[in-house]
Amino acid sequence: MRALVTRLDSFGDVLLAGPAVRAVAARADHVTLLCGPQGAPAARLLPGVDEVLVWESPWTGFRPPPVDRDDIEKLVASVDADAALVLTSFHQSPLPTALLLRLAGVPFIAADSEDHPGSLLDVRHHRAPHAHEAEAALDLAEAAGFPRVDDGRLRVLPPPAADGLTGDGPYVVVHPGASVPARAWSPGRCAQAVRELTAAGRRVVVTGGAGERDLTAYVAGGRAVDLGGRTDAPRLAGVLAGADCVVAGNTGPAHLAAAVGTPVVSLFAPVVPAERWRPYGVPHLLLGDQDAPCAGSRARRCPVPGHPCLDTVTAFDVVAAVDKLVEVA
Repeated sequence: MRALVTRLDSFGDVLLAGPAVRAVAARADHVTLLCGPQGAPAARLLPGVDEVLVWESPWTGFRPPPVDRDDIEKLVASVDADAALVLTSFHQSPLPTALLLRLAGVPFIAADSEDHPGSLLDVRHHRAPHAHEAEAALDLAEAAGFPRVDDGRLRVLPPPAADGLTGDGPYVVVHPGASVPARAWSPGRCAQAVRELTAAGRRVVVTGGAGERDLTAYVAGGRAVDLGGRTDAPRLAGVLAGADCVVAGNTGPAHLAAAVGTPVVSLFAPVVPAERWRPYGVPHLLLGDQDAPCAGSRARRCPVPGHPCLDTVTAFDVVAAVDKLVEVA
């Protein structure tokens, strides 16, 4: 059987699909993961994936492209599957994707859907209220005939050693960036955390993407190892795997840390619910006011002056949380 799993969202979303992908892979001869450009680096890290099909859909992402008939026809022609699992977030509809898969001739399609699917779905599943995204995907896979085969934690392929990047000795990672501004702790607070962590005797490594070099340089402040723009997805996994703890917002690297088994201090803005998006399957501590006025708004930029849900968190709160998680680990 050739199976297709779709998750058209971001890097972290694709990582959270990993346990469901493994469940599908245990019953299928070949697994294709259909994802968007932002999720593709994560897709290539997942055990059980034989092929990655990258397509940017008009109904997902922060800046979705316009509908293009030729582009859609190319996608439809490239799909070859006997069964498909359409994974979406709790607020998304799987039906546009299901329609394209029907056009591609996929005979069996399963998804979570609150909308009536007509003939688009063979399994119309309803996710449990408040379920974590990883759990919801596993529940859907089981309803479609792909029961879980392991402990259901996040996993990635073994990453390369990162000693050449991080240097010798234990360290804590601080990742100051986030996919949207509303989920990021302010640069000043991040820099204070680095100062206080180093003052407490911890070695700090600061990570960030190619477009975040100025941010990571500022946050590192000459006190920490600055890896801004120096890690692709596998190397970042290696850096996170070697850390005692990771300090990050609700963003892809927090889920990557969970996938390599590293505890997470999660600076979690409540614009999306922590019960659905918190670090999964590893020791973690949530910092941030989960009852702030922005809660549940899905805002990309903080709608409340001063970003109080996160910027009321102090550097000393982070140091204490790191100490607690490292002691537990």
